Amino acid sequence: MAAEPDPGPETRPAAEATTGTARTTGNGTGRPAPSRGRLGAGIVEMPRVPRGDPAAAILHDPQVPERQRFCGNAQCGAPVARSRYFEPAPAEGFCSRCGTRYSFIPRLVRGDLVHGQYDVQGCIAHGGLGWIYLAIDRNVHDRWVVLKGLVNSGNADAMAAAAAEAFALAEVEHPNIVRIHNFVEHRDDTGAPVGYIVMEYVGGTSLKQIRKSHNGPLPPEHAVAYIVEIASALEYLHAMGMVYCDFKPDNVMQSDEQLKLIDLGAVVAMDDPDCPIWGTPGYQAPELARTGPTVASDIYTVGRTLAVLAMDLPRHNGRFADSIPAPDTVPVLAAHESLYRCLLRATDPDPARRFPSMAEMADQLTGVLHEVVAADGTPVPPRRSLHFSPQRGLYGGGYRAPVVPAEVIAALPVPVVDPGDPGAAVLATTSGTPPAQLEYALHLARSGAQQATRFSVEVALRLVRAALELGRPSDARTQLETLTPALDGDWRVPWYRGQCALLEGDDAAAYADFDAVLTALPGELAPKMALAATAEIQGDHAAAIRYYETIWRTDDTYISAAFGLARQRARTGDRAGAVAALDRIPAASAYHVQGGAAAVEILLDGDSPDDVGEQTLVDAADRASALPIESGAARAALRLRVLTSALRWLRAGNSAPPALLMGTEFTEGDLRRGIEQCYRTLARDAEDLWQRIDLVERANAIRPRTRL
Repeated sequence: MAAEPDPGPETRPAAEATTGTARTTGNGTGRPAPSRGRLGAGIVEMPRVPRGDPAAAILHDPQVPERQRFCGNAQCGAPVARSRYFEPAPAEGFCSRCGTRYSFIPRLVRGDLVHGQYDVQGCIAHGGLGWIYLAIDRNVHDRWVVLKGLVNSGNADAMAAAAAEAFALAEVEHPNIVRIHNFVEHRDDTGAPVGYIVMEYVGGTSLKQIRKSHNGPLPPEHAVAYIVEIASALEYLHAMGMVYCDFKPDNVMQSDEQLKLIDLGAVVAMDDPDCPIWGTPGYQAPELARTGPTVASDIYTVGRTLAVLAMDLPRHNGRFADSIPAPDTVPVLAAHESLYRCLLRATDPDPARRFPSMAEMADQLTGVLHEVVAADGTPVPPRRSLHFSPQRGLYGGGYRAPVVPAEVIAALPVPVVDPGDPGAAVLATTSGTPPAQLEYALHLARSGAQQATRFSVEVALRLVRAALELGRPSDARTQLETLTPALDGDWRVPWYRGQCALLEGDDAAAYADFDAVLTALPGELAPKMALAATAEIQGDHAAAIRYYETIWRTDDTYISAAFGLARQRARTGDRAGAVAALDRIPAASAYHVQGGAAAVEILLDGDSPDDVGEQTLVDAADRASALPIESGAARAALRLRVLTSALRWLRAGNSAPPALLMGTEFTEGDLRRGIEQCYRTLARDAEDLWQRIDLVERANAIRPRTRL
């Protein structure tokens, strides 16, 4: 551990917890295998922190600032050892509220030998349960270790917490959690026994110190990456039935490229209703006194920590304000809506509305991290969603293509099937079945499952989707309403309800439902896609462009977002930006040619010939010529668009440049001959007789007159 010369808010005992309260344990009861991902999730280059010289962490004058002195009684937590009437504050004494003895004087000094083994070198910090000392383990290769003492040697709660920490955490094996070596007692100069936890020395810098070195908030991608990396440690503790309780920037240390949870003194068992509960004002969950420590209360502290790292939270009476500020007051939240939504869910006052587990929060933050990194123009690989399939198709595939609700629903990703559902095997064999046939097959499967007393939520939801795909929103809504009680709070209900509303023409209701899905899953692109399409249908162009832009710069497999963004930018007069969006469609995509043709249309669009300049015509012609269009009719149609615009430009009185447009001289006669040939090609491929006649007549009309 590195020294913390200016520690943050002191860990304080939380108010009295209600005994006998049920504690949530997150998803699953098994102990996850310890694992650690690369810091930065593989998409952010994180600054490395050197381990440094352990001796440099020793404090020369160890003292606890008055503002951080509190009673060690978990049921009290009152301020103690404060100056009054210009008298110096006593570092030792008794709490005026409950009478508990306190002492903020280090019990160990350099040269003390604890347990006949640990050679004390000095103090390096003051934690929630007392002074933290650096020592050398003379019995094990003179390795550096940390001794964590207690605030009050006579405090039974503190002693019990320390002992419980040492023995319960001795089995913890996770690369992101500090290793506990031993728990020993050492008598102080009064003869009283004092407990010390012996743990590994983690050289490096705390997240609090890293933030302080920035003289302000961290870059949002760094703040999010830190939380994503450390989340697995908390998930591991939760699976073991433990709650960390006091998560904050002070208690996470970076050494080289690794993060570690330190100061495990506040860790408690979820099934211990009588345990002392510790927390830090400004970080601890508001319901802690009522529910005791839970997974939800830990998630709250993680959300608060992320907020502290990413922004300057307002303060009230010397501590961080409880609420997350509005985006219009914090630039980083205004720039990254998904980050704001993630913070809101993690710190929701209602524990039931927070993320259900640290794994879920980390997964959503990973999606947020992709968006934040992509916002700076850095390419990021597509992220595999744990909740949605990839986008299934394309809607609005053109410059002026209408956004049709049925096409939107057919193109949107679908929720991933729970492999543990009784109907998962049946659904796996019907993936390519048409909706009409699928309904019959699934109704039979559903009836059989009900007779076997195994209700399948996934089959029921697939029937809802089949009704939507058949254009029967009323049937889908009826089925969904019967299913809703079994899926109370499940985001899939508003996901499908929003699609029903979209088909019914209730765009406002659809938008509200899709927004509810995004509130639950702020790191996902699928609900943003649904919101973008609905906003475009509503005519809310600002919202449409915001979501289309976020999606397209983050994941180039969402081709509908490219066309949507191009339409919105072109509408605002940003033709260059619209074309740039379409230019990002990968050459290997099946929609590359379609996107290139739309870009040509955007370049040539204008109310008058003056809207399209000479260079624009040349650029459009070059783009059209380079497209690998296989259909002769499609090539002729695009060539016709370019040559017609060029002829219109010439007839407006402009001078012809010495250039070729798609192999045609830039003269009126040659352009007319080129247009004539396009019409005749289109006429040959026309299936309708009257359309063919019309095209031939157009060809004859545009053909330049010649003399025999």
